[in-house]
Amino acid sequence: MNRRGKKFWVGFDLGGTKMMATIYDGSFKAQASAKAKTPVNEGPKAVLGRIRETIAEALKEAKVPLRALSGIGVGCPGVLDLDQGVILEAPNLGWRKVPLRALLAGWFHCPVVLANDVDAGTYGEYRFGAGKGARTLVGVFPGTGIGGGCVYEGKLLRGKTGSAMEIGHVPVRENGRLCGCGKRGCLEALAGRLAISAEVAQAAFRGEAPYIAANAGSDLKKMKSGLLAKAIKAGDAAVERIVRDAMRLMGRAIGGVVNLLAPDIVVLGGGLVEAMPRLALEEVRSGLKETAMASLVKQVKVLEAELGDDATTMGAAALAAEGGR
Repeated sequence: MNRRGKKFWVGFDLGGTKMMATIYDGSFKAQASAKAKTPVNEGPKAVLGRIRETIAEALKEAKVPLRALSGIGVGCPGVLDLDQGVILEAPNLGWRKVPLRALLAGWFHCPVVLANDVDAGTYGEYRFGAGKGARTLVGVFPGTGIGGGCVYEGKLLRGKTGSAMEIGHVPVRENGRLCGCGKRGCLEALAGRLAISAEVAQAAFRGEAPYIAANAGSDLKKMKSGLLAKAIKAGDAAVERIVRDAMRLMGRAIGGVVNLLAPDIVVLGGGLVEAMPRLALEEVRSGLKETAMASLVKQVKVLEAELGDDATTMGAAALAAEGGR
């Protein structure tokens, strides 16, 4: 295959348990992908080495030489200095002040753009997925936590040096449950998957969730989104109530965001939504109507994300192609 004169971009999704590199051509058609586990238990150097190896493997699979590589976009967890290209802190990776942009640029001899992973996913949905054509798009991705992003008139909303839209840490209950951020009553502490799983475990212990009790007991690590969906299908009414309450609460918080930003589209993604899209969208829409102004409810669509695991890599690659806008 003749690669001469063509442009290629790497979109990279860096997670706490796995990573993925995808090579895209100038039309953002995927040419090849490589996946790997994130070796967090082996230390930061091992993770960096695996990142380098995974990108190199994807380039080899796509038959793209380094000289044809136009740029790399990386969706990262943690606290970022976007201007300096530094991951200031990523607890899931055990990282502090890692100059990832400079390292990647040195290894692959091309421009590199870093973005918050949820921002990258939101941008991917805006460019290529459920949010195509939106003027203002809000993305909300409930998983272990609850991440948010916003594209306003074609650009990601961000702070002075870092990302914005931390919807998971919007306070929704005074003196509520302690959140991982150190504050109380955050949306994430009440409606994230960890919070849902904790309530489901209690229900199983009380004998109210027999499917969960038989398949996971009270082990939170086993309570993945797919298992929760199976429990609801199997008739665990307590599980359905807990999930619905969480999604309704999330919808109420999103309604507040709608009042601030007046988006025309809200995209919901992440593991919980993928496992039970109809339930999630139904409850989020209901919660949103409870708090958003009636005139704004009429103009906003709440949609399921379309790109799945490819949202972050596609969005990161597009941001690299556009110079990190």
